[in-house]
Order: sequence, then C-alpha cells, then structure tokens
Amino acid sequence: MKKTEYLVDSQWLIQQLDNPFLVIVDCRFQLGDPNWGEESYHHGHIKGAYYLNSDRDLASEVQRHGGRHPLPDIDTLAQKLARMGIIKNETLVVAYDDSRFAFAARLWWLLRYLGHDSVVLLDGGWNDWLKHNYPVSNAIPKNRPTSFSPQPNLDWLVDINTVKSVQNKDGVIVVDSRDRDRYLGLIEPIDPIAGSIEGAVNSPWKQVSDESGYLKSKQAQQQLWSDLKDAEDIIVYCGSGVTACVNLFSLSLAGLKNTKLYPGGWSDWCSYLESEK
Repeated sequence: MKKTEYLVDSQWLIQQLDNPFLVIVDCRFQLGDPNWGEESYHHGHIKGAYYLNSDRDLASEVQRHGGRHPLPDIDTLAQKLARMGIIKNETLVVAYDDSRFAFAARLWWLLRYLGHDSVVLLDGGWNDWLKHNYPVSNAIPKNRPTSFSPQPNLDWLVDINTVKSVQNKDGVIVVDSRDRDRYLGLIEPIDPIAGSIEGAVNSPWKQVSDESGYLKSKQAQQQLWSDLKDAEDIIVYCGSGVTACVNLFSLSLAGLKNTKLYPGGWSDWCSYLESEK
C-alpha cells in the first residue's frame, strides 16, 4: 500500500472507503465529448465518489478572451466542495481520472489554490482500480453539507499582460506543457492559430507519467526539471490551463515551489492574435 503527500494507490484507497475524513472525486472527462465523463461516472465509479466536470465545475463560462477553461468562480466552487463534506485542511481529497492525471490534477491545483493542501491523486486512476477488480458502484453519494472558506493564493496566477512583461526576463522560465508538435506549431487540433509563446520552453505534460497512467518516480520528476531548479519564477501554461496542472503537480513533487499558472494558456494568447487579424 502506498500513501504519500502527493499520491495514493488503489490498495490504500480500498481500505479507506468508509473513512469519514476522506472524500473521493471522480474527474473523468473528454475534451471532445464534455458529457462523457459524467455519463461514465453514472455507469460506474469508485464507491462513494462524487463527480466534478472539467467544463461546468472546474472552469467558468468561456468569454471572448480568457481561454477555453477559465478558472471557476471561487465562491461557486467552494459551495460545491462544501456540499461534498470537504472541510478545509481537515478532509483528505483523493482525485482520480483515466487520463494520466490530466483532469484530476486540475482539481488538485484548484484545491491548493483555494488553501486546501490535503489533496492527493490516485496513481493509475480509474484504470488501476478496475485492474484490481475493486468494487464499482453507480450509487450517487448524498451531500454532506459543511462549510468551505476559500483563501485563494492569488500570487499563483498570471494573466497575459504579466506573461508579456516577463517572458524575456532573466530568471523567469515560461513552460509550454502541450505536445511538442503543438508547441512547434506543426499541428493545432483545437485552437484557431498554431504556435507557442515566444521564448517558452517545452515540457509535455505526459512525460510526468508512463503510458499506463502511473506517476514516474520522484527522481524522474526532479530530472525532468533539473534545468529549471535555479529559476526565480516558473510560469506554466498549456492550451487552456488544464494539463498545465499536471506539470505543476510534477514541479511541486520535484521540490520547485516558485511556480505560477497562466490559466488562459495558448487559447487566451491566440485569441488576441485573432482579434489583430
């Protein structure tokens, strides 16, 4: 059984399903089919798990600028967390998905952004749970109302103007978390313009885990970011601030704390390029 500050495994979680100080959150989602994750959740999920949707719960309504997944309204998200019975820094939250942490890491980052540090990811996610033949339920857990008082770490965020002001500054590293071909502008399957922010380095988020969705070792995470260990600030972005959180998870695990999220990401950045046409 494994439990660390960042991660738990299925063998540990199966022993904790009746723990009143633990809340499990299913974050499964597909960008191309926004209802798929919730439908899959209703078909079957880890017993007692609640569901949060990356579009509706972990993001707010899309505007002309701000990217495809703007951060959610703080008070609205706090109310949802409270209904699940999450008490700030008392309840351990276990988040999982089936996409190599792509969506669970967004919840991990949001909870910590709101001041709740007691959150971990399930190593191997939903697929590992199934591999062990652990019980699956389609019962929807009842609300467990409490209160959740968010205390957002606003200095963890940057907007497009901040990125522009520091993108060529010594000591500041901007990290593009997308696949290399998108970073190079060779393909762009989602946004209207291909490319990346000038001066950004590329570290694809999938490098954090193996192809089966298991987190690589702490040593591997440290090696991944060894060139950035002396940076004053590390600004991380992706297409819309979701998979960037996988890299932020890895950076934290590697011991680099001077990190910030550009939540608008390339979808926000290129929206201004679009308006200049």
